[in-house]
Amino acid sequence: MMISLLCLALVTTSFAQGSKKQLQNLHGTYTSLQAEDWGQGTYGFREFSFDQGKWSLRFTLALDPQMQAKVFEFRTYGTYKVLGKSTKAAAWEAVFYEDEKFVTLLTDNEDLIRAFGFAACGLQPFAEANISVTGCALWPSVADCREDHDLLALDAEGLLYFGLRPADNNMCTPDRRPESLLPPVKKTSNDTF
Repeated sequence: MMISLLCLALVTTSFAQGSKKQLQNLHGTYTSLQAEDWGQGTYGFREFSFDQGKWSLRFTLALDPQMQAKVFEFRTYGTYKVLGKSTKAAAWEAVFYEDEKFVTLLTDNEDLIRAFGFAACGLQPFAEANISVTGCALWPSVADCREDHDLLALDAEGLLYFGLRPADNNMCTPDRRPESLLPPVKKTSNDTF
């Protein structure tokens, strides 16, 4: 118990380095440290870019930690706003607005396409599709879900943290905001978009 409290105190202190102003003015590209275990035999790699209140995400999912057996890539972009401190995690509450959403099938395996819910989306393998109007699989249309209510934190080493997404991927309303954090992403470039 004492060790858990000490660890919690260290995490809280570490995230105190990320002020609201710092987080609202992020600049550059941040990527996963390595392929991340997303459960059920899947691995993901995240790439975020920030510039003057704008953000973008490129998320790739694969069936192996080497990211060779890729299934899809999801891409979105928009603006974001940092709100107040979270009462449930050592982070700030934030809203990421999604102006457009895109998905690319990176497989032509029909069983995988069905298993991930892409069969009804009319996607062509290896061609990016704009799903902003129609939505697809776990991503609703922009009209149905433009806001992603998330967490955001920056530690003393400059690592950036987002909230742990629910299994249904639904963070469309404030009550769906995560209560814990994903592994961090690291700044890899000052380049944006």
